[in-house]
Amino acid sequence: MQETLMNATTENSLCEIREVSHDFVLPNGQNIRVLENVSLAIKPNEVVALLGPSGCGKSTLLRILAGLIQPKKGDALYHGKALQGLNPGVAIVFQSFALYPWMTVKENIRIVLKVKGIPPGPIQKKTESVIRLVGLKGFEENYPRELSGGMKQRVGIARALSTDPEILFMDEPFSQVDALTAEGLRAEVLDIWAAKDHNLSSILMVSHDIKEVAYMADRIVLLGANPGRILKIVENHLPRPRDYRSPDILRLIDKIHDIITGHEMPDVPAPQVPAPPGLEPLPEVTASEIVALLEYLDARGGTDEVFKIASEMNLEFGAAIKVVKAAEMLNFVDTPRRAVILENTGRLFVKADAEERKKFWREQILKLRFFREIYEILLKREERSIDSEFVLETIAIKMPLENYKRIFNTFVSWARFGSLFSYNPKEKTLSLLEPT
Repeated sequence: MQETLMNATTENSLCEIREVSHDFVLPNGQNIRVLENVSLAIKPNEVVALLGPSGCGKSTLLRILAGLIQPKKGDALYHGKALQGLNPGVAIVFQSFALYPWMTVKENIRIVLKVKGIPPGPIQKKTESVIRLVGLKGFEENYPRELSGGMKQRVGIARALSTDPEILFMDEPFSQVDALTAEGLRAEVLDIWAAKDHNLSSILMVSHDIKEVAYMADRIVLLGANPGRILKIVENHLPRPRDYRSPDILRLIDKIHDIITGHEMPDVPAPQVPAPPGLEPLPEVTASEIVALLEYLDARGGTDEVFKIASEMNLEFGAAIKVVKAAEMLNFVDTPRRAVILENTGRLFVKADAEERKKFWREQILKLRFFREIYEILLKREERSIDSEFVLETIAIKMPLENYKRIFNTFVSWARFGSLFSYNPKEKTLSLLEPT
């Protein structure tokens, strides 16, 4: 019965992954699991969005389906057959545009078709066609440096569509352009997809933006991190064209917010179990971002909802979650579900002057096990310094699922803000500062 069901799923999908897990290897040889037992099928005539925090494996999942990465465990299939090498039905639009700066708009498109072995006549015809399709007529001879961010992404979209893909993969395609341009590009991509006068059947996109996926997607795959896994798939049956401000869209956005905050900031405390041998990772957040959050809350009576904070502070929702979690780690705020409440420590911090703020900050980071361990090691050393490689290795060993360099950078920046440690990048040493 299970075999029959799996075959039926494959026959009704364009591409698919089954029970995929994937690891990356750190420089010290240790494995980091980025995906854990993920199964997902892309069906004909749909737009699917992968939504989740940084580090949840969205882009890795997309690259496995594209055949750019071979999964460590599990299967990747195209039309029910095991994927061997690159997925022949896929074209990708990248976040960073990925244009050749020494080539014109026309040449950036033609080179892809030339590599596929298409004769010059059809190349010329196809290039002209996709340039018209994405609204770049008259800019054929311009170089990327002469184009705006939105126009560069139009070139990326045109180049992808020129190969007549069955599935268009888009890796955060609108994150490098302004909000107004992004709205226009989303609508144009959907118009192209809906026209059905081409080979394009489905779109798979990676996004951090909840409003974007509510507007574009038919299915929204919500992913959790450490390691990446599917939390929930939300079906979006709202008719097109959709309005960002419609009550139905706003309700859907609210539902997705609830699912994410329910996983990221649960109402009930975690069960009390013995602490694992690892350390709690530091969110990739600057001290100034945490301070800005505390000042924001103080100016609003000490509390606000997390997605309102994201909107008012002009933060992507996932980034806002990171800042809130960092502030909570330092006992500056509490997070009963959607609400973020300024704790007494946070209130005292906001009212303090610059030197007192350093003292408060130093006291709070020393309550975190990682800072305390390094601090105690430094106290025992006569020279009050250690090699940065020791700290990096400690992170790699005790936080194996994290990017150890990013954790180190956050660690150093938080320590500097509290005048706890100093870091000499030239000598690669971390030194204890004696507070005044």
